[in-house]
Amino acid sequence: MSDEQQPEKENYGKVDPKLLEVLACPVTKEPLEYDREAGELISRKAHLAFPIRDGIPIMLVEEARELEADKV
Repeated sequence: MSDEQQPEKENYGKVDPKLLEVLACPVTKEPLEYDREAGELISRKAHLAFPIRDGIPIMLVEEARELEADKV
């Protein structure tokens, strides 16, 4: 996909701040960290990063990316 065809990452990573206050990791039930640059919600304890697509957090473990050990 060329640079012109890729959607702006900003559109994918924006999420309502009020929603962030109530979301928790589905695995650990701990609060999540918002990584605006990556467009993800981070669960340090579970070592997972949950994507945000079109402003909607995808809280499915199957959709999460495993964090590298040195970045946890």
